[in-house]
Amino acid sequence: MTARPDTKYFLSSYISAPDSLSVIAPRHDQNIALWRSRDSRVELVRIWELERFSGQKHHYWPLFTVDRYNRMLTELLAAEGLSLDDVSTSWGTPGLPHHSEIKLPAGAEEFPVHSLSHLYSGLLLDSEVFRSETIIGLAVDGRPDFGLDRTGKKYWYAGCVSDKGDVDFAAVESPAPIYDAASAEFGKEPGTLMALASACTTEIAYDIDTAVQELQLFGGRRIPLIDTLPFVQAIIRSAESQLPSLELDSRFTAQEHLQSAVMKVVQTACELVMVRNVDRLLSSGAVDPREAYLSLSGGFALNCPTNSFLLRRYGFKGLLVPPCANDSGQALGLGLLGLLGAGEIHDGNFRLNGPYHGSELNDVEIALRHFDDFVENVQDFTDDQFVEDLSHGPLVWADGAAEIGPRALGHRSILADPRSPRSKDLLNEYKSRQWWRPVAPIVLEEHTGEWFEDPWPSPYMLETAYVHESKRDLVPAILHLDDSARRQTLNQETNPLLYRAIEAFRLGTGVPIVCNTSLNDKGEPVADTAAQALNFAIRKGISVAYIAGRRVQLRVDADSRALAPARRHPRREELFANQEQDRDLIWDSWAKLGYSTTAMVLMSRSPELRDQELAKPAMVNQLADVATARDESGTLALAADKHARMFGPTAVFDPESQEGAAF
Repeated sequence: MTARPDTKYFLSSYISAPDSLSVIAPRHDQNIALWRSRDSRVELVRIWELERFSGQKHHYWPLFTVDRYNRMLTELLAAEGLSLDDVSTSWGTPGLPHHSEIKLPAGAEEFPVHSLSHLYSGLLLDSEVFRSETIIGLAVDGRPDFGLDRTGKKYWYAGCVSDKGDVDFAAVESPAPIYDAASAEFGKEPGTLMALASACTTEIAYDIDTAVQELQLFGGRRIPLIDTLPFVQAIIRSAESQLPSLELDSRFTAQEHLQSAVMKVVQTACELVMVRNVDRLLSSGAVDPREAYLSLSGGFALNCPTNSFLLRRYGFKGLLVPPCANDSGQALGLGLLGLLGAGEIHDGNFRLNGPYHGSELNDVEIALRHFDDFVENVQDFTDDQFVEDLSHGPLVWADGAAEIGPRALGHRSILADPRSPRSKDLLNEYKSRQWWRPVAPIVLEEHTGEWFEDPWPSPYMLETAYVHESKRDLVPAILHLDDSARRQTLNQETNPLLYRAIEAFRLGTGVPIVCNTSLNDKGEPVADTAAQALNFAIRKGISVAYIAGRRVQLRVDADSRALAPARRHPRREELFANQEQDRDLIWDSWAKLGYSTTAMVLMSRSPELRDQELAKPAMVNQLADVATARDESGTLALAADKHARMFGPTAVFDPESQEGAAF
């Protein structure tokens, strides 16, 4: 099948450029988006997150040649009935077919394309809102990748005041490097540390207001991590000195107490930085926040406590954050930027209509046959049976197209009964994670105000809300220590089958809420296929899986458990494996020119240093030596060591590696 004459297709991609730049400017959380323009309307057709295919969480392993990319793109498009010839233009990755440069908005010259892509992934979630409302926008993440920039940028992080589509850009500070520093110090992902901050009551005294006043986190000529590492280290030293005199909860380890106390201070520091940002933007545009929307994007926009803190503090009309706020949403933002520059986005002709734009669940029959020895029976969905199943224990739920972004939003989930504290324990046990990790709720949108103090919708699980005191005893499994919960609101239009299931649970129990956590084991991406979902259920001894609306009863007796798969189900590792020879040729070509690994790291962060007409190897190496000598924090040396481990001659593709977790 080919595209209709009145239809145009576009690709936008955030993947490592093939050939020479693949080891110099690698990307992580790589993703590709397919767009359709028809009848004057723009639609997001699909976002493919490469980690879902490779099994490598935060996928960072490049495809090192154009041929490899073409084979993968051909396969992905074929599943949509398309070919590469049907694509008019692609944006985001030089070297791919039909690539074109993005026409950037006027006034955006001082900011990296990476940051602008994040910014517009929030601003253009609804083009009608963009054209008719005032929006305060902030793109806040760890650092840009500079892969599409030809010159260095004065600022790393883009903010704006958008008035009916007229965008006035401004530099903002990103608090993400504070979290990145803590992640580097403690060896845990930011999400885990955010959860630990509220997992126990341990806290210390610290003059964070004064400490934050001395931080400048705009990026540009100075790498923020150089300042945030000593900043976090000072908090750690203070916590270490205070903890011996505190009465501590024996359920937590000494290290967990330390990390929880430090992360409470870190969270406050991040909120202070964001207040400074918002105040500056509101003042510059003379904006009343009650008459404006707040748009947040970049990895820090996944920080639910900060999002909710800002909404409550300022009283914004609403929050615009994509479900893929981190780099897994770069293809979304690059596509929106490209479409805007090409004149394809007009008043009200694009709206992200939900999170379900990942791969379709199209292997159900094959998966059922593959696991036939473990399948007791398969039945159609019924309301009463679902309520009985959920009341009995957690169940696997996989349906339709996968969610985009890192959060499970009801298409690749494990669901459980929120009325029992045991649900939280079981979910954490199944996912091989710490007992104190919180579990998120899905609540029917029209019942939100009855159960939570903040009544507004939160469709992408990007806010926290306090549960009403009168309801807390009814849903203990979803409560954080402070009686809040990281909720997702659900309406019938967006997800009719899951809405029906939760409504049945409400009618049977009086509770319009279910526990929800992502369908994946520790260290692996969220499940993408029916086979991966069934494999997880069988390995964990979960007796019921709902797959594409069908109830699958699984055998969990001792004999079946003895035959259960020992590890997670294979993905599409072959797309990425056996590339070491191609990689070594590319790496050696840079080494033969005389570049050190530290020089390569500097080149990844500086377009000018990648321009061999401007910067020769000896010059770049000299800059690398000077930068290393001046870097008291050791940040550059650590980055060079990690770069070599991940992309150098000894590196191999490993889908279960956790190297890229804090890349």
